[in-house]
Amino acid sequence: MRPKSLLLLSFTRPPADSKFVVTLHPPATPIAIDQAHTWQVRLASQDGAPIKHARINVDGGMPQHGYGLLTRPRVTQGVTDGTYVIEGMTFSTTGWLEIQLTIESPQGRERVFFDVAVSEYGASH
Repeated sequence: MRPKSLLLLSFTRPPADSKFVVTLHPPATPIAIDQAHTWQVRLASQDGAPIKHARINVDGGMPQHGYGLLTRPRVTQGVTDGTYVIEGMTFSTTGWLEIQLTIESPQGRERVFFDVAVSEYGASH
């Protein structure tokens, strides 16, 4: 488990050693605890071109509490500009949450982690 002081509270992962630029978009309204909500993730190549036809698996949990997500969120659709819809995200409490995306596309396979601080006011980065 990473120390809380090393959290990367950004919703974009640039292509350091990565095949993709991955941007996670939380819901526009504050996240309600114990209710399902929808997120989006945008995939682009290092030069900014949208990544289409990717398969994305979603996992995660709350490392400090030692448990995973309450539900099995899944990508239900892809949009033409490289944006994918993740449905079924449900959080049981406020605090530090880690979201893990495993991406498979014609460009390769990669796992990306996002640290999210969930408060009664929504997700922050």
